[in-house]
Amino acid sequence: MTPDRRSERRAPRGVAEAVSDPMTGRLLDGRYRIGPRIARGGMASVYEATDLRLDRTVAVKVMHPGLGDDDEFAARFVREARAAARLSHPNVVAVYDQGDDHGTVFLAMELIDGITLRDVIRKEAPLPPARALALVEPVLSALAAAHRAGLIHRDIKPENVLIADDGRIKVADFGLARAVSADTQHTATGGVLIGTVSYLAPELVVDGRADARADVYAAGVVLYELLTGTKPHEGESPIQVAYKHVHEDVPPPSAVVPGIPAYVDALVARATARDRSLRPADAGVLLHQVHRVSHALAEGAVDDPDLTADLTPLMFHGRSAEAPSPDDTAPDPFDSAEIATLLSPAQAAAQPPGAHPAERTTMIRTEPPPPVSRPGGPPPGGRPRRRRGLLVMVLALLLAVGVGVGSWWFLDGRYTSTPGVLGLTKAAAQQELEDAGLTADFGEKAYSETVPAGRVVSTDPEPGAKVVDGGTVAVTLSLGKERYDVPKLVGMTEAKAEAALGDTHLAVGTTDGAWSDTVARGTVISTDPKAGTTVRPDTPVDLVVSKGPAPVKLKDWVGKSSDDALAWFDAKGLEGEVASEEYSDTVDDGDVISMDPPAGTTLHRGDGVQLVVSKGPELVEVPSVRAQGVDAATATLEALGFKVVTEHAPGYLGLGFVFSQSPGGGDMAPPGATIVLSLI
Repeated sequence: MTPDRRSERRAPRGVAEAVSDPMTGRLLDGRYRIGPRIARGGMASVYEATDLRLDRTVAVKVMHPGLGDDDEFAARFVREARAAARLSHPNVVAVYDQGDDHGTVFLAMELIDGITLRDVIRKEAPLPPARALALVEPVLSALAAAHRAGLIHRDIKPENVLIADDGRIKVADFGLARAVSADTQHTATGGVLIGTVSYLAPELVVDGRADARADVYAAGVVLYELLTGTKPHEGESPIQVAYKHVHEDVPPPSAVVPGIPAYVDALVARATARDRSLRPADAGVLLHQVHRVSHALAEGAVDDPDLTADLTPLMFHGRSAEAPSPDDTAPDPFDSAEIATLLSPAQAAAQPPGAHPAERTTMIRTEPPPPVSRPGGPPPGGRPRRRRGLLVMVLALLLAVGVGVGSWWFLDGRYTSTPGVLGLTKAAAQQELEDAGLTADFGEKAYSETVPAGRVVSTDPEPGAKVVDGGTVAVTLSLGKERYDVPKLVGMTEAKAEAALGDTHLAVGTTDGAWSDTVARGTVISTDPKAGTTVRPDTPVDLVVSKGPAPVKLKDWVGKSSDDALAWFDAKGLEGEVASEEYSDTVDDGDVISMDPPAGTTLHRGDGVQLVVSKGPELVEVPSVRAQGVDAATATLEALGFKVVTEHAPGYLGLGFVFSQSPGGGDMAPPGATIVLSLI
């Protein structure tokens, strides 16, 4: 047996066993540091562990010491890893790794923090139908993925359904899953039933045969338990419970919890039919039926006769094909003496004891009617009234049987159930339908996220639905996952980019603007995802669209070189020019006197800036005052705004006349400039 279902979920800290465990603290395969044990079963124990390579917490299932030496046990344990690893589904506990560390065989798998479905049943059951179906739906989704992959679980029960703290529901322990093939239709356990007896399908009890419909049966029992809070079959021993699975139908949930709609009862009855040919072909078919019932519940339907009729298992003469009717053991209304009068001697001898009247009618003697008696004469044979009464009875029986058979044929007999071919290849589906006497029409194709390309994604009628014998089933083949490449949008205008996304079945996500000196305004600069990325349909693609060159905040160039200012304008894409030149007593020649617009203004590429540039101070011609007296020369120069400084010339004689001047006469000097006079 496998560990209790806490094997893949983190048990509360208080649940971990306090006794020492030799595995705790051990490093497996140089990678998994084993922590506390969180569950123990007959074949393995489960520990919380740390994956040192990826720095994450995992659950490690370790086969009990000694079992790894048994080739059969070890092979089954390895099959668990390989079977589970084949399934990548959000509702299946993920298996990460499998290994053998010096005889210690182990699995590393996803660790789930939460509870099991058994905990929910204990605390909340009976649950409202809508809530129960919502809990079963992800379980069926996981099983449908397994069935499409050719795997069966064989041990579906509430303990194997984990509910994480964040609400995720996962199916665990595919350790007993077997590939559905010719060599796995019979149990390989030497007669020991695999699975929990309360959820075993009848065929597993009788002959150990299991296919996807055994999982369907177990899921139906789990649904019954969610709806009622009890198991459908109870007994003092597992043998008694198994016997009831074979010989007793699962009762309708409404018999335990009044008020449950009839179509919910019908859904449970369909999933748990003892004759597996009356059950949904696989979990995918049952999942579709659950969706129909959930939709009816969401609409508040108290009763839906059509849905109830569709879900009710096909019946033969008002009873299940394998389920014995209570009337089968009732005394036969026709005694053997009467039957003998209706049969020829050879037929009577060949008639099996206790044959059902419906079977006997096929062996009624077809002899000519007795001759008609003449008026007044004795009736032929001496017993006219008894023979006439028997004849009337036979005719009435024949008429009743004929009407019954005709009605059955018209209502059910001419119909057959559409085989479950979902997930099969075209050739396999065609063969399956032809074996059922139906014709396949492969006219349609559709994308599917779960069904590989070339395999059946849906049928019309749906699997399990009625179809006329010899009729046609429209089969839709999968095109695989619908994916599209993000087109190249860089360089397009925003409008053209949006149109291109629509043509590629993608959506426009967010549109952001960005400044660009090289990409024209309104043109796409980049996309996320990038061009060429393969994505799902309707995936939003974010666009970055150019807003043109970034705005420029004008620097203050007053008092600075006009040449430097013009070079800066050109680098920023601005149109700078010298509007005029003016004399300035305060601004050096070639520097900027003023700007238009002024410093601090925000401009855009191509905007213009005008400068007023200084020519320096306005110059005045210095007059010649040589040979003039110092007083007269000083007065002349000061009258023109010059400053005068005197000094003695070499060989000064004290005469007071100007010997020389600097600047000299005729030179240009700005007002206020200093004129140096040399006196003799």
